[in-house]
Amino acid sequence: MRDLDLKSLRLFAAVCDNGNIKDAALQEHIEPSAISKRISQLEDVLGIQLLVRGRMGAEPTPAGQTLLEHIRTLMFTLQRIEGDIDSFKGGIKGHVRLVASASAIAESLLDDVAAFMRLPENRDIKVDIEEHLSIDLIRAVSSGSASLGVCWDTASFEGLEHVPYRSDQLALAVHNEHPLAKKKTLKFAQTLAFEHVGLSPHTAVYRLLQKAAAQDGKTIVYRSVVSNFDAAFRVVAANLGVSVVPIQVGATYQRMFPVTLIPLTDTWAKRNFAICFSETVKHQPAVMRLLEFLQAKRS
Repeated sequence: MRDLDLKSLRLFAAVCDNGNIKDAALQEHIEPSAISKRISQLEDVLGIQLLVRGRMGAEPTPAGQTLLEHIRTLMFTLQRIEGDIDSFKGGIKGHVRLVASASAIAESLLDDVAAFMRLPENRDIKVDIEEHLSIDLIRAVSSGSASLGVCWDTASFEGLEHVPYRSDQLALAVHNEHPLAKKKTLKFAQTLAFEHVGLSPHTAVYRLLQKAAAQDGKTIVYRSVVSNFDAAFRVVAANLGVSVVPIQVGATYQRMFPVTLIPLTDTWAKRNFAICFSETVKHQPAVMRLLEFLQAKRS
């Protein structure tokens, strides 16, 4: 087994994050030449080039990018170890990395985590939240680089435990002057005569709607594909299309834009979220405290 120096790994990550050795040296309070020497030693130990150095800075090679991902996981694990050990010194301390789908983050998750962190007994618990596609967040939880994952309960949680969280309802967002705006409820099939504003093809929402349309023997015509719900509402507010969105998210935008929300009555339009985790987090008090808090928010 190769003897990898932890400080050298951290300095390598700093160079990748800053894009050059000079700024990394300022950040780490070390001479640039010392960083260059450590990275050269690291490349010698591993037997492969890790950085491409040029006038514009430095960037990782494919091998360097792979190493960088492992370093991030390692640093997170080390932080978690420190937090878990500190929890035995009196009071719960720790660092929780939470990964979640766009829908979960756009709805109640951020408010729930904020409420958790405002409690005096949780003042020493740090929570990081990152947005990921369901497949990627499950991979992060499985690998140990994330503590908890939140996504729809229809995801494949193979090898992980999961518990119920909140639920939501999908609705159609339309401009107030759209022909469908006066409808009280809708079947999804009724929306297919109109151009849609959709999310990325990689998202669970996109795949869900494609499947629903196919079951009706139809296709969705997209006027625009956007990266998030905020952008979707702005396109709908310009009366350029309709969009399927969580009704809980839409309530905020209704106050900002001339947009109407019409609940979908299809059975799949009622969704449930789940929190997934691995067996190892059961021994991490900070993670378990957040998990129990979020699970109590089940609706």
